[in-house]
Amino acid sequence: MKTGIRSLRVLVVDDNENMRSLLVGMLQSLGVEHIRQAADGEAALSNARHWRADVAFVDMKMAPVDGIEFTRTIRTAPGGADPYMPIIMLTGDAHRERVLEARDAGVTEFLVKPVDAKALVERLKTVIERQRLFVRTDSYVGPDRRRKASGVYTGPLRRETDKA
Repeated sequence: MKTGIRSLRVLVVDDNENMRSLLVGMLQSLGVEHIRQAADGEAALSNARHWRADVAFVDMKMAPVDGIEFTRTIRTAPGGADPYMPIIMLTGDAHRERVLEARDAGVTEFLVKPVDAKALVERLKTVIERQRLFVRTDSYVGPDRRRKASGVYTGPLRRETDKA
C-alpha cells in the first residue's frame, strides 16, 4: 500500500473539524502527502473543480450541500470535476435506506463512523486496487453496483422484465 501512496491526492470533506483532523492524521500516517480539506459539500465542489483528487472521503450529512448531493453533482455536472473520482462516503447513519440512496447517487464505497485505521486502509485499497467499471445510463452515473461479474449472463438484457 505504501507504493505510490505519497503521490495520492485526497480530498477530505466533513463539517466536523475533529473528524477531518482524524482522517487527515490517519492518511498522513499512511504516507499520503497531498490532502485538501473542505467543511461542506459546497466548498468541496469548488475544490474538486480546481484540484483533481484521486479519491474523496465525504461525510453524508452536511449543509448546505450534503455528501449525496456532492456525489450526484460530481458524477453528472459537465466540466470541471472528475466524474470518475472514487468517493468514499463517511456516515454515522448506516440505515439501509440512506446507504441505498448514497449508492444510487454514485458512491464508490462506505466507511461507517467511528472510523478506524484498518477500515480506512481497506476502503482505500478497494478503490485503488479493485476498481469497478463505470456505468453511465439515463438514470444512473457511477461505479458498477455489482461487485463481481457473473458467468451466467449470456445476453444483452439485464432483467426478466426487459423487452427485446
